[in-house]
Amino acid sequence: MPIMLKRSSLVFILVMLSGFLLSSCFLKVPVEPPPLGMVVVPAGKFIRGSDRVDEHQQGNELGTLKPWYLDEHPQHELHLPLFYIDRYEVTNSEYKQFIDETQARPPVYFFGRGIPTGRDHFPVTDVNWHQALRYCEWRGKRLPSEAEWEKAARGPDGREFPWGSDYDNKKLNAGDSGFGDIVQVGSFPEGEGPYGAFDLSGNVWEWTADWYQAYPGGDYKTDLFGEKQKVFRGGGWGGVGHYSLPLFYRAAYRSSLAPEEAYADLGFRCAKTP
Repeated sequence: MPIMLKRSSLVFILVMLSGFLLSSCFLKVPVEPPPLGMVVVPAGKFIRGSDRVDEHQQGNELGTLKPWYLDEHPQHELHLPLFYIDRYEVTNSEYKQFIDETQARPPVYFFGRGIPTGRDHFPVTDVNWHQALRYCEWRGKRLPSEAEWEKAARGPDGREFPWGSDYDNKKLNAGDSGFGDIVQVGSFPEGEGPYGAFDLSGNVWEWTADWYQAYPGGDYKTDLFGEKQKVFRGGGWGGVGHYSLPLFYRAAYRSSLAPEEAYADLGFRCAKTP
């Protein structure tokens, strides 16, 4: 005996079935793999900045150039679309390809336009912001925004360091790690970031695309804000004394420099919009 359904019940079942099939299709849409040498940072929110304060006025005691934490205020959520970021910092070998093809000026330590012996896979340094940008554009990429860099380092859970909440000098090349020099990229697998990028903390600082500006709602003021200095992130190996404190290797820490200048422990990595 056939089962009879009311018209309204049949319509309801068809609507529910269509919705299920449609949602299943969306769930199964594959994410395209990233370009070679890059990782995917998915679309979504992340925790940017911090509300930390220097309760014991350590910054004043140590004579640091700016108050601790204040330019990270206020902590807030920010949504970013999907993007790609290099798994490693740009190396000397990769930069050599660029200067050979474009006749760009080499870093000062490229004697005779050559890479120092044994340092092919070390991060390139002593390049200013303009040079870093030109390299990324030559590769069909760009410099990451400051927010993209921070999301790649912190993930969706707002971690303090790319690997988690606690500082560990065995997971990065920092002033207190004992190496006394830049090391080859990818030397710290335990320091891998939440999306698969390496060396986001330590080894060399990294340029970002953005001018050094106050965060929305921030009350810290400095003459350096504005279109004067570009932000760089991540901490470098060269910190000694109080410059080797974990503070400088936190994923939320911000530093800045005029775009025409360069440092011996300042490099970069590139990003890309799908």
